[in-house]
Amino acid sequence: MNSPKRSVARSAARLGAVQALYQKDMESTPLAKLLNEFHQHRLGQEVEEEQYADAETDFFDDIVKGVDARREEVDAAIEAKLAGGWSLRRLDKAMLQILRAGTYELLARADIPKGAIISEYVDVAKAFFDDREAKFVNGLLDGVAKEVRD
Repeated sequence: MNSPKRSVARSAARLGAVQALYQKDMESTPLAKLLNEFHQHRLGQEVEEEQYADAETDFFDDIVKGVDARREEVDAAIEAKLAGGWSLRRLDKAMLQILRAGTYELLARADIPKGAIISEYVDVAKAFFDDREAKFVNGLLDGVAKEVRD
């Protein structure tokens, strides 16, 4: 059963997860400290006069911990779908975290339809980038989905 409130909470968890993964990548924040910081000060809180939506905390934790634990597998799945001459290092740091979170969900969360996952991360991409990058997220995650899902 997917209520609108749960859907909003999951969307907020995805956005928060991408932000947390970005922070972990940029600052090497230890995982436990990072999760605690987001639980206490970000998810559902007001930060710099911006109200963050209540997020489904367990879902947020699953994405962040899952990407961290399965990073090699996640990165290999992404790299396999990049055009020739492209590597993970060439990707924008925020873009990489969007792709990692989406790829993790496609690999690990068979309970969530692949179309829903792709659509959600296209929306996350639109929060940071223009339509061209959002289409890139759509295409790459669709390619990953074709590999890892039936």
